Amino acid sequence: MRYALISDIHANIQSLDAVLADIDARGDVDAVYHAGDLVGYSASPNEVVARLRERGIAGVAGNYDSTVATDYKHCGCRSETPRQEELAHISYEYTRAVVSAETKRYLAGLPFSLDLRPLGGHLSGPRLVIVHGTPTLNTVYWTEDRDDEFCRKMAAVVGLKRGDLIAFGHTHKPWHRAVDGVHFINTGSVGRPKDGDWRAGYALVDLAHGEPRAEFVRVEYDIAGTLARLRDAALPDEFATFLRAGGKLA
Repeated sequence: MRYALISDIHANIQSLDAVLADIDARGDVDAVYHAGDLVGYSASPNEVVARLRERGIAGVAGNYDSTVATDYKHCGCRSETPRQEELAHISYEYTRAVVSAETKRYLAGLPFSLDLRPLGGHLSGPRLVIVHGTPTLNTVYWTEDRDDEFCRKMAAVVGLKRGDLIAFGHTHKPWHRAVDGVHFINTGSVGRPKDGDWRAGYALVDLAHGEPRAEFVRVEYDIAGTLARLRDAALPDEFATFLRAGGKLA
């Protein structure tokens, strides 16, 4: 089985459409799954959710999805400066104001995790578990510099064994490594990358040929259209600057 894994779309319909078109053009992807954070920080939350529903793309709740759905006091995003915290609140209040009741119900219905068995439940493996942050909380940042012991603890939470894979997002930076034969993959971000590359990102995972294999893909998209929607929504200029710089700001 060959899966496309997408995450952290963050209300950017232009980047989502470009990624889905790229996946479709490949012709060899068996299924697409998302790892959450469908809304926030851009101007098209309802359109993003509608597109995923049209395509029947299943996935999990990111912190932004679950907080919007439950009217929590904060989006659960980590801020490094007072201005970032201010921007997070602006984004959150905008998102809560514009999401439709239908979108909110969809977000509330997303599961915390998915457990996939590509070879069917009648065989023992491999497994692919999808979460947003970690198997314990969707707000925890599982960055590439986490040590092997942290990875082992997270794998143990969901009972992963050699040859299995756990995929997640939340940090907006793609990476992949194996610890004790268990594969850990951050899918990166479709709509709000933070690795200095403005292009939409997603991961392809092949679980049909022995050891799991992962490939990271970058796709150009109509960023001008996204920036125009940000302007029309009167969202702060910093959001546009962030997208153009791929999250790498001075």
